[in-house]
Amino acid sequence: MAVTRLKRKDRKNKARQNNKQRIIKQLLSTPVIKNVDVEALKAQFNNAPAAKAEAAQ
Repeated sequence: MAVTRLKRKDRKNKARQNNKQRIIKQLLSTPVIKNVDVEALKAQFNNAPAAKAEAAQ
């Protein structure tokens, strides 16, 4: 009895597997932002235009 390879299905299964692994790697590589001081960020943005205006003069 001869063995028939399902080449198209094999390629499709490998592509699915590679896509899932790539998605998992991308999710793991993104850094998680923790303990962000929102008030400090707001103060930093409020002071930035004034500092640029003084430097331009």
